[in-house]
Amino acid sequence: MDGHHHHPHDRPSARAFLTNLQVDMPLHRKIWLLFRNNMKKIVTMRNCCGHPGEPGC
Repeated sequence: MDGHHHHPHDRPSARAFLTNLQVDMPLHRKIWLLFRNNMKKIVTMRNCCGHPGEPGC
């Protein structure tokens, strides 16, 4: 094992967050995913929304 896998309670990575915002998609879609994924993290009290690679995850 390389130790780079993520568990639901790992601290979120600022680098991953910023990289995920650079995904090639329309701005309105990025904003929606940012909102949706962060709300899911808040509601479930986890650091991962379950959608790695998307904005807000």
